[in-house]
Amino acid sequence: MAVVLIIDDAAFSRRMIRKFLQVDGYEIIEATNGREGLEMVYNHKPNCLLVDLLMPDMNGFEFLKAMQDKDLKIPTIIISADIQDGARNESYNLGAVNFINKPPKESELRKAVQEVLSTKE
Repeated sequence: MAVVLIIDDAAFSRRMIRKFLQVDGYEIIEATNGREGLEMVYNHKPNCLLVDLLMPDMNGFEFLKAMQDKDLKIPTIIISADIQDGARNESYNLGAVNFINKPPKESELRKAVQEVLSTKE
């Protein structure tokens, strides 16, 4: 069973994303910021990451940079309310494989995760 890590400081967002993805049978784990997310990456070895950009302590950009610096290659989908092209481009430059605007549509999110996980097999 694939493990999906949701990194978002908003409990409502995590709950909504979890609900969308549980339908597909993934094991869902959660972190409230990038620093906690990095610990979860080391401890749980997730197959896919869903990361918000605007979070306290360590934001999504800092998280992506840390992943890059440590050469951790886990497919990462950004889910953010930041709709600026600069944020989208920086996310891709730091290794994100997809960028979905908040709030995510269930079908778009499930499809993006399925695509990422099907290329990992």
